[in-house]
Amino acid sequence: MDTLIEPVSSPYLVPFDGVFALDRSPTKPAEKQDKKQNEAALEELGARLVKLQAKLYAHDHYAVLLVFQAMDAAGKDGTIKAVMSGVNPTGCQVYSFKAPTEHELGHDFLWRVQRCLPERGRIGVFNRSHYEEVLVVRVNPRFLEAQHLPRRPATLEGLWQERYESIRDAEKHWARNGMVILKFWLNVSPDEQRKRLLDRIDDPKGNWKFEAGDLKARAQWSDYMTAYQAALSATSRPWAPWYAIPADNKAYMRRTVAEIVVGAFERLTLHYPEVSAEERLAMLELRKQLVAEGGDRE
Repeated sequence: MDTLIEPVSSPYLVPFDGVFALDRSPTKPAEKQDKKQNEAALEELGARLVKLQAKLYAHDHYAVLLVFQAMDAAGKDGTIKAVMSGVNPTGCQVYSFKAPTEHELGHDFLWRVQRCLPERGRIGVFNRSHYEEVLVVRVNPRFLEAQHLPRRPATLEGLWQERYESIRDAEKHWARNGMVILKFWLNVSPDEQRKRLLDRIDDPKGNWKFEAGDLKARAQWSDYMTAYQAALSATSRPWAPWYAIPADNKAYMRRTVAEIVVGAFERLTLHYPEVSAEERLAMLELRKQLVAEGGDRE
């Protein structure tokens, strides 16, 4: 079996049959939301995640990889912070993938993420990921020139299809070797993105978040939506499912992501390691020594 667990059921789970209609993917929840209720639910989910992470670390058989992709201002940073806020940092690692360096461009497009994968017992979080190579690069194919590819298919579409295949194969390999992969596309609407970008300009404390390049990507919105639809359709599989999460309501988005993450953890068979009878007897003998040293415990 290529998947360690059954995918968490959700109305936002991208189908595995290669048919994903982005225009039917909501950016807002269907029902009116209570912000305080969502925040309270997120806090409760966070407490559960803390306990599950401790078991994951002690059990040391599985790794968890959370992948976040989105248009600018969709809320990746805030969602990662909110969902992972109580997690022990010694058992979690977060990587943000910006434009590739010259050194990274000297390798295949999966290399830079491959070396950042979490080891067993740990949670890895990718803020952007290997999917940039079929999103940003697809929308801006001029970036291919810096990659010095030794061969290319006759058409660009052929190249994207090859990359989808490479991604599927890599993620299946990771899953077969103990990695639970959850991928989240935070689906923000252009209207909501516009409001958030204006907030970044109008609020001096948010100025540092604003980049002129955000508007360049915004001008290519239609092309990005085409790229997202193709990528999610081609790479959502039972061993590495995509979830298209409505992102216009931040509290709802964060709660929904947390529910899926906790749901996936709870599908794993996790337990604290048990020592043998011999090891237990040895511990009890050592305990006697420690008690004798202090005389304060029996």
